[in-house]
Amino acid sequence: MNSSLLLGVNIDHVATLRQARYRTMLGAHNVEPSILEAAHLAEASGASSITVHLRADRRHIVDADIYLLRKEIGTKMNLEMGNTAEILGIALEVKPDFVCMVPENREEVTTEGGLDVVGQKEALRSSVGQLEANGTRVSMFIDPDLDQVRASAEIGASMIELHTGTFANEQGEKREHETARLKAAAELGHSLGLQINAGHGLTTKNLADLFSVPHLAELNIGHSIVARSVFVGLRQAIAEFIAIMAHYPRA
Repeated sequence: MNSSLLLGVNIDHVATLRQARYRTMLGAHNVEPSILEAAHLAEASGASSITVHLRADRRHIVDADIYLLRKEIGTKMNLEMGNTAEILGIALEVKPDFVCMVPENREEVTTEGGLDVVGQKEALRSSVGQLEANGTRVSMFIDPDLDQVRASAEIGASMIELHTGTFANEQGEKREHETARLKAAAELGHSLGLQINAGHGLTTKNLADLFSVPHLAELNIGHSIVARSVFVGLRQAIAEFIAIMAHYPRA
C-alpha cells in the first residue's frame, strides 16, 4: 500500500549529546556530533523535513544551528518555538518553511502537553499572522481537544500537530480512548481546512496503533529515532519508521 505520509525528523537530541560535552566550547574544531551531518543523513534517509526546537534557554539547539541548517539543508525546515518576541524575531529573519508553536516550560525535560491556543488566542494570532505573511506556514502543537482545534483555525494557523504523548504512554482501554480523541480532532481539523500532523512519544512499537487516525500528513519524530540510532545508526533507524509508515491507509 503506497502512502504519502511524511516523516519529519527532529534532531534536538543529537544537539543534546553535543551539549553534554561541548556546551561551553561550541566553536572548537573537534565538536561532535555534527548537527548538520545529522540533518544531511536524515535527508538522505527519506526525511521530508528537519525539525529543531530553539528553546529560550538554548539547552540543545542554539542560534547558530538554526542559521546553518537554513542555509545548508536541502529539504524543509520545521522550527519549533515558544511564542516569545525573541524567538519570533529569529523565525522572521530565518524564514523556516514551517513553524510549530509549542508550550515551553524551563523545568520540563522535553515538551509535555499541548499549547493552550484557546487561552492565548490574541497573542498567538499576532505571531501567526506575522509568520504566515513572511512565507512560513504555522502549526499549533495541541492536545486532541476540539476547542483547541477550532481556536487554531480561528487564529489563522495552516496546520495543527496533534500531541500523541498521552496516546503513547497509555495502553488498553485508555489508549483506545485517546485514539478516539485523536480521530475526532483530526476529522474536525480536516473539515476546517487544516493540515493534520502528529508527534510526541511515537515509536516503531506504537506507530501502527495510530493508523486509525485519518487525514495525517506528517509525523514528527525525534527521541525514538535518535535512541534507536545508538544501536543501528541514523539511516537504519529512519528506514524502520518509513517502512511502517508506508502502510498508513489513505481514504
